This record gives sequence, C-alpha cells and structure tokens, in this order.
Amino acid sequence: MIDTLLNHKSIRKYTAQRIDKELLNQILEAGTRASTTGNMQVYSIVVSQDEKMKEKLAPCHFNQPMIRQAPVVLTFCADYNRFNKWCELNDANPGYDNFLSFMTGAIDALLVAQNVCVAAESKGLGICYLGTVIYTADKIIDVLKLPKGVVPVATVTLGYPDECPEKVDRLPLRGVVHHEEYGDYSDEMIKNIYREKDNLEASRKFVEENDKKSLAQVFTDIRYKKEDNVSFSKVLLEVLKNQGFMNQ
Repeated sequence: MIDTLLNHKSIRKYTAQRIDKELLNQILEAGTRASTTGNMQVYSIVVSQDEKMKEKLAPCHFNQPMIRQAPVVLTFCADYNRFNKWCELNDANPGYDNFLSFMTGAIDALLVAQNVCVAAESKGLGICYLGTVIYTADKIIDVLKLPKGVVPVATVTLGYPDECPEKVDRLPLRGVVHHEEYGDYSDEMIKNIYREKDNLEASRKFVEENDKKSLAQVFTDIRYKKEDNVSFSKVLLEVLKNQGFMNQ
C-alpha cells in the first residue's frame, strides 16, 4: 500500500476498457470505510458513466478531455440531505444548516475520495483529481440534480491508464512537516525548500512560456490569480447559502 501511495501519478488519458461493476463496487466500498465524523457519513458519491451525462459535466470542468474519455466520473459531495431526513423521521431536530456542518461533510467526502483513489490505484486503475468542482459547484448541482443540503466538493476520473507520465515533484519532507509546534520559515529556508521545484526544467519552461520572472509569478498571475479566487469564492458562498449551510 505504501508503494501504491509513493508511486501515485495523475492519469489524464484512459483506454476504452470498461471497469467491471464488481470491481467498481469494491473500490467504492473501500471508500466508505474511511473515517467520518461521528460515523454520520454525511457524504454521497455520484457515479457518472453515461456518455450523455459526462457530456453535460464536461463544461463544468472547463472541458478537460478526461471527463469525456474516462469510463467513470465520480463526484463526491458533502451531504446532509439524507442524514437530516433520517433525523426528522425519528423525531430528532437536525441543526446542520451552518458552515461548520458543511466543513464536516466536505472533510468526510474528501476522506472517502482519497480512500477510493488509493483503492483504485492498488487495482491497476488510474485516477485524476479535479479541483474544478468548487469553481462551478452551482452548475454541477444543476446537472446532477443535487437537492438542498448537498454540495459537490471533489471529482475524480477513473479508468485504465493509457499513459505513463513521470511522477510530479513534491516539496521535501522538511518543508511540510513540523515537530511539536509550527516553526515559521525564514527567507533562506523558503529558498531552500523551493529550490528544486524552481530549478526543474519543466518549471523553467513554464516560466518562459508565460513570460514571467519566476514560477511563483506563474501561480499568482496566471494559474490561480486573485480576481479568479474572489470570483469563484462568491459563487461558492452563494451555493452554500442556497444549499442551506449559511444559516445562523
């Protein structure tokens, strides 16, 4: 299992081979064994395999080709709809119409998603995590007909790999692990931690192609710029309000 984790690669190209129903269910079952808050399991997984449905989902993910190509697309959702109904049927008054509850559901869903990804890779399948969900949650809600109390938080494409990309870089352990308490970074430590990433050939090419001075500028000015973050934040906050997670 550790080898599976250490050799993770995001797969964006898939063969046409379908995933056996029994194998898919086994992977999803492994997902549901993830830890959850109070064992409430306030999450749901929407499995999309129909070509027409994947076609509807594609624009929600900026038309990244793997949405249409992968045999299975999984949308992981924070879900209090089911739990609230169970409470009400048993004369219990649910108080989960708040931001804390959304965070609880989102964490549960993401833990399940990671279990699913590891289980899939251990069976020779490839996965790709798409963070575009939180940018277009409002559109995904419409496509998947998600009721109040349900918010999508992650999407994973799943299938047999049709590529073997190189493993992407990761920061060294000393850059992300703190012992006993958080030790803040000096300028020299930051330079040291990011030195390998900054000096990669791919990083240098990225900087040149975008006509920037540094890889950091590519992130702040091109890939994840403030105006986009603010705009998508407004959409997500409106989604949380409409789905019943922003009541006082």
